[in-house]
Amino acid sequence: MLARIGPLPGPLRKGEGEKTNVCVRIKSQTEVLPLKLMDRALHALVIDDEQPVRDFVSTVLEEDGWMVSRAASAEEAFGFKEDLPDTKVVLMTGHGDAAGALDATAFGAYDYLLKPFGVEELQSLSAALRDQLSHRPHRVSIGTRAGVRESDIDLVGRSHAFIEVMKQVGRVAGTNLPVFLTGESGTGKELVASTLHRRSGRAEKTFVAVNCGAIPAELIESELFGHMKGSFTGADRDRRGLWEEANGGTVFLDEITETSLLFQVKLLRVLQEGEVRRVGSNQMQRVDVRAIAASNRNVEAEVKAGRFREDLYYRLNAVSITLPALRERRDDIPPLAQTFADRVYSLGPSVRFSSEALALLQKYSWPGNIRELENAVVRAAAMCDGLIRIQDLPERIRNFQDAANAGIQATPLALLEQEEWPSLAEIEGRHVARVLAHTRGNKQAASRVLQVDRKTLDRMIKRHHISLEKEFLQKPNGFVSKPGHT
Repeated sequence: MLARIGPLPGPLRKGEGEKTNVCVRIKSQTEVLPLKLMDRALHALVIDDEQPVRDFVSTVLEEDGWMVSRAASAEEAFGFKEDLPDTKVVLMTGHGDAAGALDATAFGAYDYLLKPFGVEELQSLSAALRDQLSHRPHRVSIGTRAGVRESDIDLVGRSHAFIEVMKQVGRVAGTNLPVFLTGESGTGKELVASTLHRRSGRAEKTFVAVNCGAIPAELIESELFGHMKGSFTGADRDRRGLWEEANGGTVFLDEITETSLLFQVKLLRVLQEGEVRRVGSNQMQRVDVRAIAASNRNVEAEVKAGRFREDLYYRLNAVSITLPALRERRDDIPPLAQTFADRVYSLGPSVRFSSEALALLQKYSWPGNIRELENAVVRAAAMCDGLIRIQDLPERIRNFQDAANAGIQATPLALLEQEEWPSLAEIEGRHVARVLAHTRGNKQAASRVLQVDRKTLDRMIKRHHISLEKEFLQKPNGFVSKPGHT
């Protein structure tokens, strides 16, 4: 069945009829399309409160061989529920975002489409569903998938590239398959790995993130698999490894391509056998761990160069997800920037961006991706007077604009090394001054916002020479920390 539900006054929930297996929380402007195979004929139920949309979708499907029924509201659609014991679901929306795509696919939706869409998109979807319904009619549907949870982390983004990633995440999260995440540094691989864990049946167990590149080669086996007392110099007691700590949960192996070939052999055996042996022990211990790996390198090139084992790559690469660079999802820069700015002063006055600053952020190439954007916004928020302007942005970004205006190719990575960063004392002083301005000099209120006691606040005021005069409190950005004062 193919159905579409338009804006609803409330959530669509499972009906009292035992045959109904659709249970989806629908937000305003979200549409749902359930699909099903009935009596060897493809039947579609198209639901929308706008007749032109109903007519368009229905016409395309009818021309493609579907038998189509139409409904103008969710209430009218419930009249068909006895005929919908098994469904396929596609959500279509004009207000999509990454969290919506994740929710839809994690709840079992077949796909998540963004408007505007045309005839070709519907025909392509129709063909895919025809094949799916004809050959695999018993795929898990909405309301039957175990381990589904509400969104509990921030997933900011509404670009097509990021939504496509979240659709993949939603589909694979409920499985136990290993996942290999690739993408440039700073694209959010650990966030995606955490999302996979939280959306899985392992969500109540431990999620362990390991930066393989930060652990010396001679210690990584002990760190992951544990060791026995006396097994090497400094091993003064038995110690469980991170693999055992994550038993029943998920291990995220970041920068896996930085490991040695010797360790890769041992990791492959652990993945194949589901057992670990601590360094210095002869006994194997059974563990149940889902592995998620990540790398910012071209892994296939590493395999060809002999630096990464091919058998381990295929063992970890049951599902591959590539995260787009920030320059490939520029529509997400404004909401990401605002999110980072709000986090800086979550308990204080809000920070906004000038239109010029926001435009520059969207033009910049972001070689450091989301991590670099967060760094730039946090610095600007600490330095501004409540409105982030171009002059508040890091020098490398301002220079990028100057080079672009001059028609010269900028080199952001080189500029990054030349950046003059404010001292921690200067940032602390500006922040304290802003909070005091927000509380109009009320030290008790400022202490609560800063989460320090009054004596500590008094010391900060004295150390940074912060004036509590009315004129100063009206212009907190006039404060300049003086290095060397303690």
